[in-house]
Amino acid sequence: MNQLNIALTAIAALVVAVGLLSKPLRRMYFSDSTIALLLGILMSPHILGWLDITGWWGNQELLIEEAARLTLAIGLMGVALRIPKGYVPRHWKSLVVVLGLVMPLMWLSSGLLVWWLLGLPFGVAMLIGAVITPTDPVVSTDIVTGVIAEENIPGRLRHLISSESGLNDGLAYPIVYLPILLLTRSPGVALSHWVLHTLLWEIGVAILVAVLLGYTAGRLLVWSEKKGLIEKKSILAYTVALSLLALGAAKLLGSDGILAVFITGLVFDGLVNTQERTEEEGIQEAVDRFFTLPIFLLLGLVMPWQDWLQLGWKGLLLVVAVLFLRRLPAILALSPLIKRLHGVSDPLFVGWFGPIGVAALYYSHLALRLTGNHQVWVVSSLLIFASILAHSISATPLSQLYGFKHQNRQTSEAH
Repeated sequence: MNQLNIALTAIAALVVAVGLLSKPLRRMYFSDSTIALLLGILMSPHILGWLDITGWWGNQELLIEEAARLTLAIGLMGVALRIPKGYVPRHWKSLVVVLGLVMPLMWLSSGLLVWWLLGLPFGVAMLIGAVITPTDPVVSTDIVTGVIAEENIPGRLRHLISSESGLNDGLAYPIVYLPILLLTRSPGVALSHWVLHTLLWEIGVAILVAVLLGYTAGRLLVWSEKKGLIEKKSILAYTVALSLLALGAAKLLGSDGILAVFITGLVFDGLVNTQERTEEEGIQEAVDRFFTLPIFLLLGLVMPWQDWLQLGWKGLLLVVAVLFLRRLPAILALSPLIKRLHGVSDPLFVGWFGPIGVAALYYSHLALRLTGNHQVWVVSSLLIFASILAHSISATPLSQLYGFKHQNRQTSEAH
């Protein structure tokens, strides 16, 4: 009981403190997720010993997997409501390049780096590469929202990062599942299952369920408001429930619930009016903070420090290599095909800010449960930790640097 009370107190105090001090903390280069992560580390058995989740829910790995899945659902709905209406269909060409070309290259480069530097079996290395491929919508929110981001980063970049992080979280599922199948089944059976079940059924059904749910929910909301049946304060519960409905319904049908949540949000958002949308964005941001901060505290509690130390200097070298080579070269090489990127600063900014976070936490535990390979969690957690720190701390100074250069360029062009 004391453990539960300590956890509740810590989470509530964290949300209150971050809410009251969000502006000065951001200017001090501390994001919400970084503060929660550091608090979790401080309270973990390795330091103060206030919280130990090994006895919670009987299975620590399953607890983290399900907590990460729920966090993703809430976060993805928030991202979907934040993106301008019709953004995805209007800019589908740029998104096809980012998802269809950049994403596989991220998987390949990450897997090869793990294989080369750590010497793990090729299949395991490619699984880890798949786990850390998706850019995280929760950490990305810290980067693309707030006063500093809105003052310095143009909407075309912020919306591109948000859209990509929302879509590639769900589309990472078949990428993660392919090496899992190859590690646990014969190649012929694995490929057949991957094509027929993972791609056609799980992805296809997720899209279908999402479109139906989003359309129905949007139409019902419009109808209910016209009839005067819904109070404004009920919209908050409506969108939270919708995200969980999409997640649960898709999972019950054996499909990709993560992808289903984001598409549901996009379809739903396309049907509500501008006033509802403006009100909802402010509400959703508060809800996101309440639901997403605990997962970073939880992550801080379970860091496998001893396993990281056993990786030695190779682990540190892998961190540096992944941060700089996982995404940035692919974005730079393909930037001429991504119409939303202009000049050199845009691909550099978008190429750097592809954080690894809650999505990788979810997929790493999914892979751990299905393969039993502990190294997947050890390596993935190290890269998650490093990415959260690197991308969260660099968000404010690099945003300000981008804004400074952009303003100078506009001034020089005006003269």
